[in-house]
Amino acid sequence: MTTRAPRRDALENRAGILDAARATLSADPYASVDVIARSAGLSRRTLYGHFDDRDALIRELISSGAQRFNAIAESVTDADARLALARLAARLWREAAHVQVAAALALDEAHVEHTAEALAPLRRSVAALARRGQDDGSFRTDLAAPTLARLIEEMARTVISRTDAASSGAANLAVRAVLSIAGLSWREADDLLAAHPDIVADASEASA
Repeated sequence: MTTRAPRRDALENRAGILDAARATLSADPYASVDVIARSAGLSRRTLYGHFDDRDALIRELISSGAQRFNAIAESVTDADARLALARLAARLWREAAHVQVAAALALDEAHVEHTAEALAPLRRSVAALARRGQDDGSFRTDLAAPTLARLIEEMARTVISRTDAASSGAANLAVRAVLSIAGLSWREADDLLAAHPDIVADASEASA
């Protein structure tokens, strides 16, 4: 039996719901399904035709965002582990700054299991980067690589959920915080970012 492809209007409605949810939740993280449906110009019944409930909608937002985050991890190819970590942090910040509230929802304990599964490729990249940095002497070695990778994740989580993305220097803070956890001193971070000003500049422009 041949499975029929979704109708074009159904796909457009689903995309419209997701776009409306991103915008609505950015303004109000506790927005109801009714508010999101109205924002999308659809009825509550139509929304429920695509998503079983509000949590299902949020999980879809997390999954789509995770795909973009995972792609960012694959795009970082610097041989220098310090530079790779700084660039990864900046690019992730640039993406998260556009959907900060949605990103915070993804990091919320209520969705932690789904988020961990969706971001598995990114987490593997961070773990591999932690090991590489320890092996070449760039990162601290007083902690096992998996523990260091977890601390880097937790620092990123805190910065994303607690920092005003539009504030001056927010991107710089995000990158420096991650480098600090990896074991770089503030002077070493200064030297690294001074030698590669494009890293923080790109992230700052995106969050402005």
